[in-house]
Amino acid sequence: MTELLFNKRLQVLVKNKDTDERRSVIRISIELQPSSNPVHRKDLVVRLTDDSDFYFLYNLVISEEDFQSLKVQQGLLIDFTSFPQKFIDLLEQCISEQDKENPRFLLQLSSAFDHSPSNLNIVETNAFKHLTHLSLKLLPGSDTDIKKYLATCLSTVKEEKQQLEQKLRKTEEDLTRQLNYAQQTLSEKSRELDKLRSEWTSQTTSLSSRHMQDLTAEREKALEIQARLQQQNEQLRQELESSHHRSTQQLQSKVSELETANRELIDKKYKSDSTIRDLKAKLASLEEECQRSKQQVLSLRRENSTLDTECHEKERLVNQLQTRVAVFEQEIKDKEQLVLRTKEVLEATQQQKNSVEGNVESKQLQISKLEATVRSLSEELIKANGIIKKLQGDLKTLIGKIKVKNTVTVSQEKILQETTEKLQREQRELQDTQQQLRQKEEEVMKLKEQLEATVQKLDESREVLKTNENVITWLNKQLNENQFSRKQETFGMFETPAAGLRTGSVPHNMLDSKGFPSSLGQGFPITSTINSKYPLPLSCVSSGPRSVLSAHNQTSGPKVQFNPMSAKHSAADVSPTALSQPSNKENGGPVGLDSKYFERRDDSIPLRGLLPSMHLNREVPKPLNTAGAKPTASAASAYFPG
Repeated sequence: MTELLFNKRLQVLVKNKDTDERRSVIRISIELQPSSNPVHRKDLVVRLTDDSDFYFLYNLVISEEDFQSLKVQQGLLIDFTSFPQKFIDLLEQCISEQDKENPRFLLQLSSAFDHSPSNLNIVETNAFKHLTHLSLKLLPGSDTDIKKYLATCLSTVKEEKQQLEQKLRKTEEDLTRQLNYAQQTLSEKSRELDKLRSEWTSQTTSLSSRHMQDLTAEREKALEIQARLQQQNEQLRQELESSHHRSTQQLQSKVSELETANRELIDKKYKSDSTIRDLKAKLASLEEECQRSKQQVLSLRRENSTLDTECHEKERLVNQLQTRVAVFEQEIKDKEQLVLRTKEVLEATQQQKNSVEGNVESKQLQISKLEATVRSLSEELIKANGIIKKLQGDLKTLIGKIKVKNTVTVSQEKILQETTEKLQREQRELQDTQQQLRQKEEEVMKLKEQLEATVQKLDESREVLKTNENVITWLNKQLNENQFSRKQETFGMFETPAAGLRTGSVPHNMLDSKGFPSSLGQGFPITSTINSKYPLPLSCVSSGPRSVLSAHNQTSGPKVQFNPMSAKHSAADVSPTALSQPSNKENGGPVGLDSKYFERRDDSIPLRGLLPSMHLNREVPKPLNTAGAKPTASAASAYFPG
């Protein structure tokens, strides 16, 4: 099935070699039709036709391979899928520009001969050159193509004809229905019209008679009004003519008066012109004098400013001189006081002159010294005056600094307020943080207490571990010695006592109520007796879990004392009395481990590889109960594995 993408009429500029350029309207149709090549899905078909000339036909079929060559030749930047839409966009731009005098986009169809291939160019004209966006080479239709085209045109015309005939029939039916309806309505309306006409004629006759009577009455009234108005007009005209005569006479008298006044005013004008000239001359002279006076004022202002500055300086000098005068007056007063004092001294000296004539030389020396001191004092006073002047200058600088400091203090006060606010915020935050710190310290104290408790538990568990290790080492040593002695001697006779099984020689402080050693974390039964000749411990752990062994001999001997702390001594060193009784501090025997190390603890750390539950709960192999029977090698290996 062909898919029609574009089918419109466009203005095309046709160029031939023989004929000149001409504009003609050509129909351009763009279709997508399935291709004969199975590789490609669809081909693009471009067809040029003329509605007025049915033999005008140009075709172009573009496959994907043809498009690739066209893309390479003309430098296109689009794919085959987007090419039809871009081509249609260019044609739409040509349609929009075709009504203008100087269109920007143009369609050109150029061919060398009538039945030769022609080029369809889409040209864009700009200020620099004519740009050809696309150039397609179209082939003229052959006879078969033209026949096919004419056949399609005929079929489309027939279809259109059938559609038009159907439309005509429908319209005829609609029109006949409308006509019948219109005729019915017309007959009804005509009847109504006749009724209305009869009513209208009767009404018009009655109205015309009434209007005629009204008209005659109105005419009579109008004639009467006209006569009255004519009389009123004549009276008004006479009155107006009399008033007009009066006004003309008054105006003439006014005109004569105004002429006399005009003459007087002209005379006054000439006089005023002469006075204006004199005043202008005076004004010019006065302006010159004004400018001179302005210049003098400016100079006087400058002098005034200089005089003001000089006056200020002189006032400053006067103030300084006044201060100096005050200082000098104070100095004079001081000197007068000194003079008075000296006069008093002189009077005293004169009174004492008679009595102190012998000491005149010494007094003269004192007077010379006093004069020298007076001179030095005067010099010091002069120096003090200079210092006072310097201090006054320093005072002025200090006053300026104080002003600056005041501004600085104001700014600092503002900063102080801000800092106090910040301090308050920080104090609040500090209080919050202190509360949090207290809480944290309480938590830390609790954690420390927990830590101490756990450390104590750890120490206790380490002590228990050490005791367990000592027990294990002692047991290993005993086991090694027994194995060594067993290899040297020949296998003897083993017998079980008639009394049955007895508990092994484990100390009473290592066993709980059920006969299990409590120091190893979990209990295991020790049910065996051994010969005094072979002191062998019954619970021994070397590298892993082992079963508890029971060894029997023909002659039953005393029990061996289990003492882990005395594991270093050999079996020969153990006395029979020590073996028969458990060692205890109260009994005065050899001191063993304290009972606190063998107490059962729930929080103790279990030893690795020591007596797992599966091996601890295992039953101990029972020996043969036949008295006097010798055990075989298999029985011995069962009692002593490894």
